[in-house]
Amino acid sequence: MSSNLKKISIDGHVVEVDGAMTIIQAAEVAGIEVPRFCYHERLSIAGNCRMCLVEVMGGPPKPAASCAMQVRDLRPGPNGEPPVVKTNSPMVKKAREGVMEFLLINHPLDCPICDQGGECDLQDQAMAFGVDFSRYREPKRASENLNLGPLVKTEMTRCISCTRCVRFTTEVAGIHQMGQTGRGEDAEITSYLNATLDSNLQGNIIDLCPVGALTSKPYAFTARPWELTKTESIDVMDALGSNIRIDTKGREVMRILPRNNDGVNEEWISDKTRFIWDGLRRQRLDKPYVRVNGKLKPATWGEALAAAATAMKGKKVAGLVGDLASVEAAYSLKALVEGLGGHVESRTDGARLPIGNRSAYVGTAKIEDIDSAKRILLIGTNPRVEAPVLNARLRKAWSLGAQVALLGEAVDLTYDYHHLGTDRAALVALMNDPELSTGTESPGLVIVGQGAVNEADGEAVLAHAMRIAELGNCKLLVLHTAAGRVGAMDVGAVTEGGLAAATDGAEVIFNLGADEVEISAGPFVIYQGSHGDRGAMRADVILPAAAWTEENGLFVNTEGRPQLALRSGFPPGEAKENWAILRALSGELGKALPWDSLAQLRHALIAAHPHLGQIDKVAENAWTPLALREPGKATFRNVIRDFYLTNPIARASAVMAELSAMAAARARAPMAAE
Repeated sequence: MSSNLKKISIDGHVVEVDGAMTIIQAAEVAGIEVPRFCYHERLSIAGNCRMCLVEVMGGPPKPAASCAMQVRDLRPGPNGEPPVVKTNSPMVKKAREGVMEFLLINHPLDCPICDQGGECDLQDQAMAFGVDFSRYREPKRASENLNLGPLVKTEMTRCISCTRCVRFTTEVAGIHQMGQTGRGEDAEITSYLNATLDSNLQGNIIDLCPVGALTSKPYAFTARPWELTKTESIDVMDALGSNIRIDTKGREVMRILPRNNDGVNEEWISDKTRFIWDGLRRQRLDKPYVRVNGKLKPATWGEALAAAATAMKGKKVAGLVGDLASVEAAYSLKALVEGLGGHVESRTDGARLPIGNRSAYVGTAKIEDIDSAKRILLIGTNPRVEAPVLNARLRKAWSLGAQVALLGEAVDLTYDYHHLGTDRAALVALMNDPELSTGTESPGLVIVGQGAVNEADGEAVLAHAMRIAELGNCKLLVLHTAAGRVGAMDVGAVTEGGLAAATDGAEVIFNLGADEVEISAGPFVIYQGSHGDRGAMRADVILPAAAWTEENGLFVNTEGRPQLALRSGFPPGEAKENWAILRALSGELGKALPWDSLAQLRHALIAAHPHLGQIDKVAENAWTPLALREPGKATFRNVIRDFYLTNPIARASAVMAELSAMAAARARAPMAAE
């Protein structure tokens, strides 16, 4: 590596960088800003906007595109001095002004009505590097808008042909539906055959667009960026734990944007994460309810808590932890229910994840290990719908030469893979394959989905997957689908024997937001959650709780990384924070939990489970393989059938309902004969 290091002088700052770096990257190392429109760190180099022009001393007597010229190609000084680059010389300044003038020739003066106004790269760079007049007097050209679907709004007259959207959809999202047609002034970005985008990551092109050509359709004309309060938080739509920023106006969430975290989501988020916010406004539980004579009637908090406490006293109680529950809520429910002699269970989908063995229910790999993996085995999972951002990372590894194999349903993952089979027999055959241990010097990764472990023989399948990881010298990653699952298992909100054992003989079931499980007639049900979904329909007492954007909470993602979701607003009506409701109920039961604030609760939580205090750190898990047992005969079935309707917030969202209907129609579309 050291032999590749080259020195370069940029505006008098001498830095030593890898020779493969481009001048624009070297300038960032030196802390010097070079304007750009088409260049993006995570996309291939296009070199077509010419905004990043710099002057290379000793080179050709003309400006050079700094995004497309590598440091190792620069000529040193006459006495071996580092090559000299100037980013602010008169030549560069004149060239940038000329480029900006050309870019603005056809760009409309839409700033007062453009959603990009206030956070627009073109505005900012026209102010910083452009001129305050135009010599162009001819009519501007116009372009027809595209219909890309219900998420991305287009104003193609504003497009400057940077091709970021084309490169993202092709390289990262793995779809080939956008491109550039025509030449000269007739060149324009278009979708082939007027197709709407078929990707769970398409919303990212809104962030990538440096002008107002691509904006958010659901967010259109609702707020300006300077009106919004910005809160850094964590996504709970899947178990990846994508880092997000929640923008609120008053009490309402107006939009959700990605935050950069190279170890988790890089700077992408899925469409469900980005557009779920309208579901936070609909079908909300904003007051307590108690069932009287078979009908739910509004009640005061005192009445609802008294009814719940009366039902629980002296009865056999079971607690169910939902998929979106924070660690604090799961820990509080466990303390409350076990204090009454009951059992708690968070594996409500029947997943046979072993208790206490973190290397088996989390694994030993980090998400960023995908980047360096040369061999990747997927078992019982479809990451394209279970974790779209993680799937984009798998596609990136594949594009760099990784060999991907799949055991399970044959699905379109946006990249090529070897399909090894669909059933348990193929898993056993792979484990017994003598070629498994060949090529083990290259890093490998085994990713086990929930579809592999939620059948009766799930633990046997997981044991075989761990054995395959051992034989192939691979790391293991268990890909969860529920954001709250790993944290709940970490604090011990599980029962030996699973859901059936926890609820066996239960007279009262305390349902903490578990809307994906059917509760049979018989037990008295107390539901604590944010939306009037399946759980609330079955409840005898409803305790309205905050959604994840309305309280501070800790979530542990699929790789075992604790992250903090911060409150961006307040819950509607009389709804309260989850931990506070459980604390109040424990007082009503005469068995008060030993904390009166979230800080005290977290102190107790971290004292019991120290690794949860290591925010944004992935703990090392000691490798503890499971005992091998013969699995059954079943085929692998992926757990998510409808990407857009997997939780109560999504089912309350009109945008998600429209996307779900579109996906279903697309799946039904007749295919032409080949």
